[in-house]
Amino acid sequence: MSRHREGHGPPVRHRPHVRPGPLARYARAGRPDAVRRQELLRVRGRSVAWVPPLLLLLAIAVADYHTIGEFRMISWIVLVPALAASLCGVWGTALFAVLSLATYVVADSAWPHEYRAGRADFVLVALGGILATLACAVRVRDENRALHLSDVTETVRRTVLRPLPPGWGGLDHAGVYLTADAHARVGGDFYDIQPGPHGTRVLVGDVQGKGLGAVEAAAALLGTFREAAYHEADLATVAERLETRMIRHRGHTVALGRSDGDRFATAVLLTFPDDEEEAVDVMLFGHEPPLAVGPGGVRTLAAGPGLPLGFGEFAAGPPRPRRWRVAADETLLLVTDGVTETRDGSGAFYPLADEVARAVAEDPGTAEPARLAAFVRDGTLRHGGGRLADDTTVFAVRRRTGRDAPEGGRLRS
Repeated sequence: MSRHREGHGPPVRHRPHVRPGPLARYARAGRPDAVRRQELLRVRGRSVAWVPPLLLLLAIAVADYHTIGEFRMISWIVLVPALAASLCGVWGTALFAVLSLATYVVADSAWPHEYRAGRADFVLVALGGILATLACAVRVRDENRALHLSDVTETVRRTVLRPLPPGWGGLDHAGVYLTADAHARVGGDFYDIQPGPHGTRVLVGDVQGKGLGAVEAAAALLGTFREAAYHEADLATVAERLETRMIRHRGHTVALGRSDGDRFATAVLLTFPDDEEEAVDVMLFGHEPPLAVGPGGVRTLAAGPGLPLGFGEFAAGPPRPRRWRVAADETLLLVTDGVTETRDGSGAFYPLADEVARAVAEDPGTAEPARLAAFVRDGTLRHGGGRLADDTTVFAVRRRTGRDAPEGGRLRS
């Protein structure tokens, strides 16, 4: 998004232009209001924030010229710097304050003495300009602070949920991440793809709770996943590493005196093995099983029952992966409970599998990862009336066929 303001408001950074895709409009949802407002005040890349206060100044001057002497409008010019304070930068507002005062003196002097507004309105216009400039300085300072916090939040989001290159690990993928907090950019949901010598691994999960504690737990699990998924040949060993990391993280938070020592995470762990093209290994940790979506319909890829990460000590043993056959035209759909637990006005849950099956029956192209993720996103928001009770993640992956895809610095075919 472009955040450059030419002389109006706080400076911002250029970002490269990216061609919008099916999910691009939701990437803009978390931007500060200040940025969105300034974008509305740009035409062909140039700021036009100065136009509304200038038009107002001219309108008041012309209206005052055409009114009778007993009814003067020139004192209304105090509204000009007030309008500029909400749209322009500090220097722009100060310029309009001076211009308004000068226009007032010229217009008032052009009338006979008995019809002049006088010194009282002169003081009003001068004081209004000063207050408007001060208010603009406060607004610009707050916008700079909001933009800085937004950049910090974006950095945290990109650290926890790192950007995934197209075709990463030999997979076509598309993800939607929506937080229940409209001002947050990251929450307790997490996902990642990690290619490696033992196949490409995928992790999608949801940390119990909200706030920074959930973000910390998600970051800890993702860090462990990125290392274990690359080095460990056995998917069950990767799962054990994740379980151990969750327990260690809880122990650390308890040692710090925090009250989130019972935190856990649900997750689904996948492996796309290199030795079998149409196969996927699935492990579940208290999470919704993935759906295989293709032109032939929708089916559930269940696996052995497993407790959420952090509760492994209560299980009889670690869950075992189950291998499923997956056709080349099938996409695996993974969602968090922000999708499955969305309710409509009557309290009914969102019928994910039924809705997806209906859409694919009408248009088999809906099974493509980007279209599928967008369809589930829109259906979830529509079913919930635009409200999210929990963080919501939709992640769709499918093997690439007949094309080379980057894998950790080398090519896999």
